[in-house]
Amino acid sequence: MNSFTIAAHTYRSRLLVGTGKYRDFDETRAAIEASGADIVTVAIRRTNIGQNANEPNLLDALPPSRFTILPNTAGCYTADDAVRTLRLARELLDGHKLCKLEVLGDPKTLFPNVVETLRATETLVREGFDVMVYTSDDPIIARQLQDLGCVAVMPLASLIGSGMGILNPWNLEIIIAEAKVPVLVDAGVGTASDAAIAMELGCDGVLMNTAIAAARDPILMASAMKKAVEAGREAYLAGRMPKKIYQATPSSPEGGVIGTVHKAA
Repeated sequence: MNSFTIAAHTYRSRLLVGTGKYRDFDETRAAIEASGADIVTVAIRRTNIGQNANEPNLLDALPPSRFTILPNTAGCYTADDAVRTLRLARELLDGHKLCKLEVLGDPKTLFPNVVETLRATETLVREGFDVMVYTSDDPIIARQLQDLGCVAVMPLASLIGSGMGILNPWNLEIIIAEAKVPVLVDAGVGTASDAAIAMELGCDGVLMNTAIAAARDPILMASAMKKAVEAGREAYLAGRMPKKIYQATPSSPEGGVIGTVHKAA
């Protein structure tokens, strides 16, 4: 029920988590273990996974034999920088193809630059990368990215690190309805209810970092997010009852109520 497939690989958890902003690698590992995530995303420009030989290596705490490492291009503002960063990641990870592309528009909002994102996507797909792509919640751009060959589309719920939750569920529903690849909410999740709502809308998964790392108790929040994603998925599969404005329906049957007077036939 909770497993899903990206680029022909099946994963047990629909929760993907980031590795930044934790106190140290020990806390990172503990939170990710509590989240149950199989895929962990790493900012290649900000985290050492072997490019700096004299610094602690994240892969010692999160070995690729246990976790699927998802290198990302956080901090890149042009297609050329993003492509160059992921080529480096592929070398460091022994030819690993799965990646998360994000090309930012400005440092204040961290909103995606969709023009540069489209350009980088074309190059990366042509070079054989399996591209999971961070984008706006514009259904047209999402469709174009899918058509270019992305293996997953990842629209924002709200700005990165804002914790504002899902601000435009209607656009997300359009993207989900039209998608032929997995759709994962990326950015803006603040608490467990946000993750559950994303899954109830029909998202295939949720990626988050700050919501866990910036919590008062990151390990406990990671556990809460795991449960929220699972509950939201089950609710989506179960199918919620229809909403009825100004119309109540008793939860118990009315027939046979004690004291009810039945008219003679």
